[in-house]
Amino acid sequence: MIKRSVGMIAAVGMMACGLGLVMAQQGPNRTSETVARPKKGAGSGDAVPEKTGDRIESVFKKKDGQADTPVFRTDTTTVQLDVAVLGPNGQFIPNIPGGNFRILEDNVPQKVTGFSLGEAPMTVALVVEFNNLYQQMWSETWAQTLEASYGFVSTLKKDDYLAIVAYDMKPEILSDFSTDRREAQAALQRMQIPAWSEGNLFDTLIEMTDRMSSLEGRKAIFVITSGIDTFSKATFDKTRKALQTNGVPIYALGLMQALRERADSFGYLSPIQRMDFLQADNQLRTFAKETGGQAYFPRFYGEFKGIFQGIAQAMRNQYMLTYQPSNQAKDGKYRKIKVELVNPATNEPLKINDEKNKAIKYQILTKPGYTAPREVE
Repeated sequence: MIKRSVGMIAAVGMMACGLGLVMAQQGPNRTSETVARPKKGAGSGDAVPEKTGDRIESVFKKKDGQADTPVFRTDTTTVQLDVAVLGPNGQFIPNIPGGNFRILEDNVPQKVTGFSLGEAPMTVALVVEFNNLYQQMWSETWAQTLEASYGFVSTLKKDDYLAIVAYDMKPEILSDFSTDRREAQAALQRMQIPAWSEGNLFDTLIEMTDRMSSLEGRKAIFVITSGIDTFSKATFDKTRKALQTNGVPIYALGLMQALRERADSFGYLSPIQRMDFLQADNQLRTFAKETGGQAYFPRFYGEFKGIFQGIAQAMRNQYMLTYQPSNQAKDGKYRKIKVELVNPATNEPLKINDEKNKAIKYQILTKPGYTAPREVE
């Protein structure tokens, strides 16, 4: 159980009222039709469920007069991977030929049947921890949370689709997927005074990835959070399995890094509290790594811009690889995926040089696996 005494951390970071943040009156809870198309066979002719105010819908209504279209099914499993190759500063590395990519599924090499490169709009759910445990009004964490939220939204392009969700006891959709930044601004302005002191991170991530799992295209969740979970029904292991199954990349920004260091130096953190925060950081790293995303732990506000650019680099510019697994068994088991860059002539790891012909270190981001389908009885 997380000790409530960690609230002393927020006291260290209380700021003067002149933060310069302009808070507007609570905006309307507008909604808009979500933008991502449902997967094939997901019932494209079904009606859109009624909006409940706390759910992201992801099914289009069928236009009047639109004829039913035939649905073609196949027994062959095909896996599509979005792969980002990033340099040491998080920059996307372009112009890598398709022949240099090797896919291993459960350590068995697979034949790449499709390869393409492109840039596409992002479909992102911004999930923000906003509770009375850490984000008390005018506290440093409150200011950091809003600074990161407004900053991320300001870096999006006009064609990017965005939904904003705040969570404490449960997630609340402040704005549904839309390219209208006025809706996003109205949603952010509603984050003024937090209510509950709970932060149910695990339950929130499971619910959001479950809702987004049926959306096609490049999608991700960017979560701004302390990483502390206080009262979720789901355990850490159950959350890991759910995130792996749903296959939605998680990008995480861990709050209070510098504040925690200051509190620790003044003796405000007990050994248990220190371990709680270290565990929270490790949880975010695990969620990000196992879903093909990244976790960031900035100590200074000036780091935010570079983080947001790194996320855009990883999401917009990607290599798209397709393969049909050699193991076509429909057993419902989890299959591990590993993508490597190799020199096809020597079968050795590919070396990439910079403009000065010096070898650089790079990382490959993609989802680490998928769950095979089961036979339909």
